Amino acid sequence: MTFTKGESAREGADDKDGMPGDDYVPSARRLERERHKRARTRRATAVAALSTLVTAAVLYLVVVDAPGWPRTKETFFSAQYAREALPKVLEGLWLNVRLLLICGVAVLVLGMLIAIARTLRGPVFFPLRVLAAAYTDFFRGLPLIINLMIVVLGVPALRLQGVTVDPVLLGGTALTLTYSAYVAEVFRAGIESIHPSQRAAARSLGLTNRQALRYVVLPQAVRRQVPPLLNDLVSLQKDTGLVSIGGAVDAVRAADIIVGRSLNYTPYIVAGLVFVALTIPMTRFTDWVTARLDRKREQGGSL
Repeated sequence: MTFTKGESAREGADDKDGMPGDDYVPSARRLERERHKRARTRRATAVAALSTLVTAAVLYLVVVDAPGWPRTKETFFSAQYAREALPKVLEGLWLNVRLLLICGVAVLVLGMLIAIARTLRGPVFFPLRVLAAAYTDFFRGLPLIINLMIVVLGVPALRLQGVTVDPVLLGGTALTLTYSAYVAEVFRAGIESIHPSQRAAARSLGLTNRQALRYVVLPQAVRRQVPPLLNDLVSLQKDTGLVSIGGAVDAVRAADIIVGRSLNYTPYIVAGLVFVALTIPMTRFTDWVTARLDRKREQGGSL
């Protein structure tokens, strides 16, 4: 079969770009299908916007028409106390952010070490596996608030020489102990999801068990567990507000001080909204990472 010069050029353009050449004209059926798709998208957007407006209006009317709304508005939604609380809450929020950054790193490191200890093979590592399993079972079962009370209030009562009594450090320690147990199970699930043939192939290439774990197993395991790890960090961000039970002046404690003085609960609403504003970007980033990994998995890409 022979081709004219124009046909060859057009075919070359198709092969190079993966798209039809400059002379490509979509068929009437394709144009109609695209118009139908655009119309359906516009219709779905309009229906979603209308349903959202109706729902918001109904909720607004239900709340505003409630008998106790005037008193609730004055107690929880006072503009005066919101303006007073916002600067102090933001100042205290810096402590929560620092706790997130420091405790987040500590949780990832400790969780990884515990997960590795639980996946070690051989009878010689049996005591280490038992200790790691006991650690995760205990701190996953112990409520975080009780753990904080034990560490923040109990450790200073021991009067140990050289041990800090700073509620911020003790609160961060309690957060690290609890969340490292959850993160350890996430890492362990990722490690055990790697097929044994990966480790066997690494060993056949001359890598030691430690090298196979470091260069072959762990990179794949961590990539697979990124979404649940980010979810744990989102939860950690919210729970940093619990260090206020020991007297640390974070965003929650700053709001509590104003509430105790004014008997108005608006500062709590301000603190809650500040935490929500801080958490939403992390949540959306987690959703984006999850969707990206799902697309790569559907396309057969590597994780």
